[in-house]
Amino acid sequence: MLLAANTQGGGNYTLFLLLGLMLVAMYFLMIRPQQRRRKQAEEMQSAIGAGDEVLTIGGLYGTVTAIDDESVTLEVAPGITNRYARGAIGRVVTSAARPDAASEPADEPVNPVVED
Repeated sequence: MLLAANTQGGGNYTLFLLLGLMLVAMYFLMIRPQQRRRKQAEEMQSAIGAGDEVLTIGGLYGTVTAIDDESVTLEVAPGITNRYARGAIGRVVTSAARPDAASEPADEPVNPVVED
C-alpha cells in the first residue's frame, strides 16, 4: 500500500512539468512570432514617407502626400486624397526614399486576360 501511494505522488510532478512545457511551447510558437510581426508592422508604418506608394489593409493603393503623428493622407487618383490612420497601412509597395524604386518590376497578373 505504501508503494502505491509513492507512485501517485510522482504523477503530480509530471503533470506540472507537462503543463510548464506546454506554456513554453505556446510562447515560442504563438506569442513570440506575433510580437515580431507587430514590431515589423510598427517599424514599416513609422518609416513611411511622402511619395511612397502604399497598400491599405482594405486593399486601396495610393501615394502618400502628407503624414502626421496619427494619420496618413493618400492620393488615390489625380486630385483625390483620402486620410487614413497609420495603422491602416498594410504594406509599402514602392518607396520614394530608394533611388532604385522605379527600376523594380511591377507585379504582373498570373493569368492576363487577352481580348480579341
